[in-house]
Amino acid sequence: MAKRINVKLIMDLSAGGLTQNEIANSRHFSKTSVSLVLKTARELNVTAADLQEMTPEEAYRLFFPEKLSADQIYELPDYEYVHEELKRVGVTLKLLWEEYRDKCLAKGNIPVGKTKFCDDYNKYCDEAAISGHFEHKPGQRCEVDWSGPTMKIVKADGEEIKVYLFVSCLSYSRYAYVEPTLDMKMDTWIRCNIHMYEHFGGVPTRTVCDNLKTGVVKHPKDGEIILTDAYEAMGNHYITAIMPAGVKKPKQKPGAEGTVGNIATAIIAKLRNRTFRDFPSLEKAVGEALRAYNAAPFEKRAGSRLEVWEEEKAYLRTLPAVPYEIASWEFHRKVYPNCHATLKKNFYSVPYTYRGKYVDIRYTEKLVEIYYDHQRVASHPVFPAYVENRYRTEPSHMPDYFNEPEMNDARMLSWAATIGPYTNDVIARVFRSVQIKEQGYNAALAILRLSKGYPKERFETACRIALEQASSPRYRLIQAILINNRDIVRREQEAIPKENSQVKEKSGAFIRGAAYYGGGDQDAE
Repeated sequence: MAKRINVKLIMDLSAGGLTQNEIANSRHFSKTSVSLVLKTARELNVTAADLQEMTPEEAYRLFFPEKLSADQIYELPDYEYVHEELKRVGVTLKLLWEEYRDKCLAKGNIPVGKTKFCDDYNKYCDEAAISGHFEHKPGQRCEVDWSGPTMKIVKADGEEIKVYLFVSCLSYSRYAYVEPTLDMKMDTWIRCNIHMYEHFGGVPTRTVCDNLKTGVVKHPKDGEIILTDAYEAMGNHYITAIMPAGVKKPKQKPGAEGTVGNIATAIIAKLRNRTFRDFPSLEKAVGEALRAYNAAPFEKRAGSRLEVWEEEKAYLRTLPAVPYEIASWEFHRKVYPNCHATLKKNFYSVPYTYRGKYVDIRYTEKLVEIYYDHQRVASHPVFPAYVENRYRTEPSHMPDYFNEPEMNDARMLSWAATIGPYTNDVIARVFRSVQIKEQGYNAALAILRLSKGYPKERFETACRIALEQASSPRYRLIQAILINNRDIVRREQEAIPKENSQVKEKSGAFIRGAAYYGGGDQDAE
């Protein structure tokens, strides 16, 4: 029940000559209450003398009959419900009071005022020994940073290797994640973010970072913040807003700043007397110290980081089905007439409508994605790094036929036949070595174009040598044979026995031996 105004006392003091301000200051009444009593007295034409025989209760009823009746039908708020609703994103005490007020009025009851609503909620929090401070909502944000203090690995030969610490925490529960790393490069930073989300068991709405160069390209006072492509792509994958803190404004990420200090004590200082010979042993020790840190009770609030995180976990976004993979890009790559684009000396098919156009290729350790005008048009499993000159071809990407005359296997074989049987065999083997004929167009055309720079006899010999060395020769092998004149050497070697035989048949002579030229018996013949 709200505190009632002492109407009779205010009227008596006014009759004694005190002003409104003097009455308010001397008796600790609000000036509004004093003014309201005196205004009502004038409207009712009531003086202090008229109230002499009345009790304070009767005087209050005379002046404020509607308030007296309302005291009996106040509908008190459900503060347990209020506390739970405040955990949701965007919900405030003001909003909850407005909803409570509208609900009461719809039922014909009288709501408590906003001030009393807020004050009583704070009392509820105090009595229930819970935190009523909701500057941070559950699941709304996490804060990430590099720790200033570092650790080290001391190898057996005495060499010291610096180890950096990636530090993060959920702003609401202060549940922390720490990961040791050997560098602070962009790929390492992104991997740490990925591992952090997995450790949290979900993704917060916002990820607040520092203005590190590996994540933020530009952070102007006015204008759009520009993130690195990889960091922005990771944020899009996890559907979290990457929000760098203001320049030189660490208070915008107090959770991470505070956690860095706590980690210095809970992990670095705790492990300071241990010597680590390798990275796995250090990583294991940091993980054990982190679990102990999260499980330790709070000093100024009930529970622990681990316990509050168990509650907060339900408010995090669900992790995507596939973790984000760090990707690299190759830009402005032409799609060849055979409907393939090249990446690291391998070929990946693209729908035939993109022949002759330029595409961008995004690739990870497992997947190749081909984009045209920011739209993905093809994807393939990536070839291992040691594989070269292989094709990934999706049959649906290929047309039923090519309109261009030169893009025809029959024409290429006919061209090869005009050079010679060995060249024709080389081209035929090219087409037999691929799954679909279009995959052989580039290789076959390269060989045929090479033939234009050499006489047919030389090129035929080069193809014959190449067929002896490979089951399906390609451009580079034939080119190397021609450049090194191995075809000429072969023809000369093949011609020598034939020439000697012809000389002997015509002259009847024979070649003298070494003994003759060395001074031996000249009549030995």
